[in-house]
Parts: sequence; C-alpha cells; structure tokens
Amino acid sequence: MNANRPYRVIISGGGTGGHVFPAIAIAKGLEAVLPEVDILFVGAKGKLEMEKVPEAGYPIKGLWISGFQRKLSVRNLPFPFKLLNSLWKSRQIIRQFKPDIAIGVGGYASGPLLYMAARKGMPIVLQEQNSFPGITNRLLANKADAICVAYEGLERFFPKETIRITGNPVRQQIAQMDMTHQAGAAAFDLNPGQPIVLSVGGSLGARTINQSLAGQLDQLLANGVQLIWQTGKIYYEELAQWQ
Repeated sequence: MNANRPYRVIISGGGTGGHVFPAIAIAKGLEAVLPEVDILFVGAKGKLEMEKVPEAGYPIKGLWISGFQRKLSVRNLPFPFKLLNSLWKSRQIIRQFKPDIAIGVGGYASGPLLYMAARKGMPIVLQEQNSFPGITNRLLANKADAICVAYEGLERFFPKETIRITGNPVRQQIAQMDMTHQAGAAAFDLNPGQPIVLSVGGSLGARTINQSLAGQLDQLLANGVQLIWQTGKIYYEELAQWQ
C-alpha cells in the first residue's frame, strides 16, 4: 500500500442481484471504515451490475465474459475467446488502477479478474453468499487469503483455514429500515390480519420454486394466505397469468 494515496480496492463479480447487492454493501461498508478508499467495480458486460453499480455511485469496468454451458452446446464456442479477452482486459485494469486488494463476490467477471490479481501477488478475498458455492468461487478458493461465508460447513468446498463466518453483507437502507408489519401490508394493499407469504427465488427467479408455488397457489389462496410473489424477470411473462 502506498501511504501517499487512498487505499484502492477492486470488487469484481455480479450477474444477479444476489452477487451485485452484497458487492455494493461491501463497498459502503469499506467507505464507513476507510473514508478515503478508492473503489472500482469490475463486472460482465450486459449484466445487472453494469446498471446497478453506477446507480449506486461507483465506477465499473466491463469484461466480455459469460458462463460456460455444462452440456455440449454451440454456445460454448466463443467461450475461449471471451476468457482470453477478459484475462487480458483484467490485466490492463489491474495495471492501471493498481489496487491494494481484490474482492470477488462470485459471478462470471470475478474469475478472470481475481485470477490475474492472484498472479500479481495481490491479497484476495472471496465473499460467498450461498450454502452451495458457485463454480467461480470454488475455482478461486485455493488462491484466496480469506473466504467470507454466511453458513457453517463450507469446509467441503473451501480450505478450512481461509474461511471466515461473517454473514451476508446487507445494504444499510435495508438494515436500518424502520417498517412495521402494518405499514408493509399497506404498501402492498394487503390485510395485516391475514397471513402474508413472500416467495423469492432470487433476482432471476428459480424455476423449481415458481413451479411448486404455482401448483399450490389455489390451495394457498383458499386458506386465506396472501402472497407476494417475486418470480424473477425471466419467468414473469410465463407466470403473470396467475395474478
């Protein structure tokens, strides 16, 4: 670290809200303890982070990267070129920004960026939100100095000595929210005296959760259950008929 400049941090990853919003919460937390910190995000072009991170007030660089299909598919043909391009771009970003540490939150972009940061001998921290880690964090685990997790028992995926149980980062506007049950029900035009169920399958949705809920919807409603159903963007049109 250069004492003559602010501490510099790269936060990389995204793809879904489950990665993006914890990353933003980490950035806010760093600013609370390091007022002079300089933060740069690195994400995947065309993904959610390229919209939400600038909205939160942070700069972001995009990599040309996407996931690898685990079954035989022509969609995998561009992957080697995307990976090589992203590794080269990650090297450029690191050289220009000169970060003191790199933080990966999972998602496509964190793979190339954290790999290049590790090759430069930079401290690496991973943040894993799930009880079953994504493939990117599993691949990067042996390069990390610390892996922050929300659940116990992740020694089967990560080196035990690097695991830190920290819980998931939560945005301050949520952590400090002063909302009563009655006010929340009123916001959704619901009856606070009847049961209210929130179904969340993540920002992109979860097919199994949505299909299970659709199959039980009539029974839930017949028993007076009020439902707030976050289907996820990719399933909304398919399930809008159940409104």
